[in-house]
Amino acid sequence: MGKFFGNLHAVLGTGLVFAIVLMLGLNGQNFDDGVAAGNAIMRWLHTFFGVLWIGLLYYFNFVQMPTMPKIPAELKPAVGKHIAPAALFWFRWAAAATVIFGLAIAFHAQYAVPALTLQDPYKLIGVGMWLGLIMAFNVWFVIWPNQKKALGIVETDDATKAKAAQTAMIFSRTNTLLSIPMLYAMVNANHG
Repeated sequence: MGKFFGNLHAVLGTGLVFAIVLMLGLNGQNFDDGVAAGNAIMRWLHTFFGVLWIGLLYYFNFVQMPTMPKIPAELKPAVGKHIAPAALFWFRWAAAATVIFGLAIAFHAQYAVPALTLQDPYKLIGVGMWLGLIMAFNVWFVIWPNQKKALGIVETDDATKAKAAQTAMIFSRTNTLLSIPMLYAMVNANHG
């Protein structure tokens, strides 16, 4: 058992197979035409990557940032050189996948334009979509470029590193703030 659970790819693959079995066998939907199955898989992927993205956002804001000042100086390089870059890889690509699958769902179901223009009855999901798009923009075009400087992935002087770390923190906290109403909008758009 230890060997299986020690292999992240095996665990993820098994979890994926189990999810597909549940989708196709236990949810009571008819997937004969393939369209419903495709929709179910896209919704599941959107949710999976959304959980990964927001989970990492919360890890950074609830765990890593508040804990870093308490870590002895000699241990901080391990976080900055190994843990943070790996977490940021999954963070930014989960954000991209969440947005891609979310937009694919909205365009396929033909509510993307009314939602993004905040028309009835799609205002709430539209607000959630806009918040998610703003957050993804922040991840790719503000947080990640500044984290590369702050972590020394991109060579820069100490003053620029400190400024980049502050900017990344402010936009990460902005995303934390936006995630709360975004999650409300996404969860309640179809369920009142």
